[in-house]
Amino acid sequence: MIVLFELDPDQAIGPEGVEPVVLLVHAAGADPDALEDPLPTTLCGLSTDPMEHSHYRPARPGEPWYPPKLYDRRCRECEAVLRSC
Repeated sequence: MIVLFELDPDQAIGPEGVEPVVLLVHAAGADPDALEDPLPTTLCGLSTDPMEHSHYRPARPGEPWYPPKLYDRRCRECEAVLRSC
């Protein structure tokens, strides 16, 4: 599984180092031919093309699939699909 950030398209990284705003955190399957690349769509059905790879991985079993500090921005639809597996 690949964790992706849906970013605010109107806020780019500026010269002051301002980070873009993460709107939602999504999950996508890994491409079987390139395991670091996501499949074309997230588990909730959005295109992964405009999203940024978070490079987040839970450190141990039982940790959330999303970065804990972004709890309030996790995609509930992606989470529902993950729970149904």
